[in-house]
Amino acid sequence: MAAAAVVLALIVLAIVLAVLLREPAGSPPQPAAPSTSPGASTSPGPAASGASPSTAQPSPSQPVEPSTETPEAGQDPVQPPATVPPVPVPPSAPDAGPGPAPDPGPPAAPFPSALLGQDLTAIPNAGRVVALTFDAGANAAGLPKILSTLSAKGVTGTFFLTGNWVEANPGGVGQIVSAGHRVANHSMTHPGFTGLDGTQIARQVRGAEQTILAAGGDPRPLFRFPFGERDARTIAAVNSLGYAAVRWTVDTLGWKGTSGGVTAQAVADRTLAALEPGEIVLMHIGSNPDDGSTLDADALPDIIDRISAAGYGFATLDALLAP
Repeated sequence: MAAAAVVLALIVLAIVLAVLLREPAGSPPQPAAPSTSPGASTSPGPAASGASPSTAQPSPSQPVEPSTETPEAGQDPVQPPATVPPVPVPPSAPDAGPGPAPDPGPPAAPFPSALLGQDLTAIPNAGRVVALTFDAGANAAGLPKILSTLSAKGVTGTFFLTGNWVEANPGGVGQIVSAGHRVANHSMTHPGFTGLDGTQIARQVRGAEQTILAAGGDPRPLFRFPFGERDARTIAAVNSLGYAAVRWTVDTLGWKGTSGGVTAQAVADRTLAALEPGEIVLMHIGSNPDDGSTLDADALPDIIDRISAAGYGFATLDALLAP
């Protein structure tokens, strides 16, 4: 009887536990999982994607060209600075139809191959001649006196012009060219070239070229680096644009002005001390920004007279282009 009672109690306990553990028939169904059908929105939020909008990185920006307010060496910048024109894209050739295109032949060399990779400091094999060169990047204060002196002495010179200067002095190119002088390229806005990439170099060179051509001169194929700043890469880049790089034998330092302790006599003496066959003399058109002096223009008559007395003649830098 005791065993039967124990078995009966276990059966009752099992039935009670089964009833307690069974889910009620009326309990609500579990919510369905979000739809992943094509028509449903499945865009993850920031937490699901693992990226926060506040930490998203912007796309890299294009290289920024250095300031266009860089002045000619030792002089005030032209205001306002010019915008550098884009590099022109040559028009595509018209469709010639079926059949082979005619061979145009090799392009004409813009300058002797011996000038490739160089920044010339003198005219090679020039004999007893001197090239007077004038850089223009600031103002035109000394231009009338320079042109008057060159005309009176029967001497021609080479003028390296920035595009900024041409835009600020629209009649200057015509005055220089009509007087029989040579114009050349000195960049658009006078930046240091070693800090520019290839595209920026092309914009500087082509921008000045377009501006000078539009004003009535042709600077090709002579180029001078702003500040004389160059290296093998920048020389090669300028060469690839059809320009030979031309430096100088002597800088007169006339741009320093009287406030810099320079005199017209010192300018002439410095030029004559460097006298050699093929000498390239660097002078500047603009006035000193602190004292307004134009020492290169003031010293020019004496420079020409003393070079002539030493048995030298004068040439433009076109002498570099002779075959």
